[in-house]
Amino acid sequence: MNAPSAPRRTTVVFDLGGVLVDWNPRYLYRKLFDGDDAAMERFLATVCTSDWVLQQDAGRTWAEGAAALKAAHPAQAAMIDAFHQRWPETIAGPIAGTATILRELDAAGTPLYALTNWSHETFDHAWQFDFMQAFKGIVVSGHEKLVKPDPAIYRLLMDRYSLVAPDLVYIDDNPHNAEAATALGMHGIHFTSPDALRRELVTLGLLRGH
Repeated sequence: MNAPSAPRRTTVVFDLGGVLVDWNPRYLYRKLFDGDDAAMERFLATVCTSDWVLQQDAGRTWAEGAAALKAAHPAQAAMIDAFHQRWPETIAGPIAGTATILRELDAAGTPLYALTNWSHETFDHAWQFDFMQAFKGIVVSGHEKLVKPDPAIYRLLMDRYSLVAPDLVYIDDNPHNAEAATALGMHGIHFTSPDALRRELVTLGLLRGH
């Protein structure tokens, strides 16, 4: 008796920040700390932490988030406010190699979707990138008040767009988010570089090798 074959993956779901969009608060704070990387890293580790940012991604307003931090760190009020007020400066641009992969997939007729942890108040900035038009559907955590790696947000994507896990490849720069997709039956890929992603998509039969 033959072993069951692996599912044929037909549809690709992209994370945005860190995969297609070169987002990093250090692009802003390196300027604000005048190149003092040690002070910047202390600030990002103890004040405007990734867990704090995730709460805005989960639907909390930036005003609420900033107020909570400024109560705890009043001397850092201006630096805290800058995170939202100068948010566009946290984006360096597209990650060109991944954007090229997305366009190749789109040209081949592969259905494309996006699932992103992103604040509803800053998501409009994503539309500056022309590759956004390639997506047949996008789920934004801030609008849904759910964040990855909660399985509920992956299920919401599938339910909303009539997708099934065995068809899906899911790409994310956070390994926990990729693992959560795999646990639901998708093929989760931890994104490390466009070249590594291309190799894996070729292996899956979604891209042709060069």
